[in-house]
Amino acid sequence: MLIIAGSDCSGGAGVQADLKTVTALGGYGATAITAITVQNTLGVSQVQALSSALMTAQARAVLDDIGADAFKLGMLWDEAMAEAAADVLDAYPDIPAVIDPVMQAKGGAALSDQGVLKTLNTRLLERASLFTPNAPEAAALTGLRVETTDDLQRAGQVLLSRGARAVLMKGGHIEGPRVIDILMTPVSETRFDSGRIDSRHTHGTGCTLASACATGLAQGLGLEAAVVRARDYLRGAIIHAPGFGAGHGPLNHGWRVERV
Repeated sequence: MLIIAGSDCSGGAGVQADLKTVTALGGYGATAITAITVQNTLGVSQVQALSSALMTAQARAVLDDIGADAFKLGMLWDEAMAEAAADVLDAYPDIPAVIDPVMQAKGGAALSDQGVLKTLNTRLLERASLFTPNAPEAAALTGLRVETTDDLQRAGQVLLSRGARAVLMKGGHIEGPRVIDILMTPVSETRFDSGRIDSRHTHGTGCTLASACATGLAQGLGLEAAVVRARDYLRGAIIHAPGFGAGHGPLNHGWRVERV
């Protein structure tokens, strides 16, 4: 699997979380890094974007030699990078792509600009085998208020109308004791309802879930089966979090391996 995303030096999110997830679920991950972030559980203090040409060169080096059974896109930072990522995906139309529209870090720091929104809403949405926005991201992409589960569902319909083949509308930011995620396609809708886990250790949850879904697709799982396994893996990673850091702590991506 090829992961196109940013680096998190603290290991909790970005390509570090992606690679841990892919490995824990029995896949093989390669990366094309878009940016280097300076961050820990307390927040992001610096971002150094790489050039879109360098990201493309990384992707081509991997694809020309090793290949990929799925793409996972995360942090893209600016419009040039988003357009370059779209070019990479368009060159391999038969490889499924899970796109996580990363816009800000857990602590609130911006991780993309308005140009990324434009490319997400046009080229990348149409290329997404699965698009995985949370409520704030769905609101930014659609211009709708997304404060309830019904709002989340309406936003998902808009994203499908713009070309996404499937969307997983994540309900973690919707208030309430339950977390309801909605998997939507043009012909079906499945709701996943689970109890909210009371934990501050949620750094990298979006990256982890998207990478777990992409791993499932790369391994030949159907869409719903991939999402079910990904959600179960994520819940376990939160429950078994190691407790590191003073802020939004990282997950335990190796919890399944430890329990074998």
